[in-house]
Amino acid sequence: MPLLFGIGFIAPLIAQIMQRLDIPAPAGISPILFGLLIGAPWGLLTVVRGRWL
Repeated sequence: MPLLFGIGFIAPLIAQIMQRLDIPAPAGISPILFGLLIGAPWGLLTVVRGRWL
């Protein structure tokens, strides 16, 4: 479930915040891809460790 949360909530949230604040994603990638690069590993790490932080 945390992996889905990382992909389905955190990634789009990061992308929306970046678009709202007009922050460009590094290396010219899309904001949603950048969000996925952060949200998916964070969710996977949460599954492995059993906690968010």
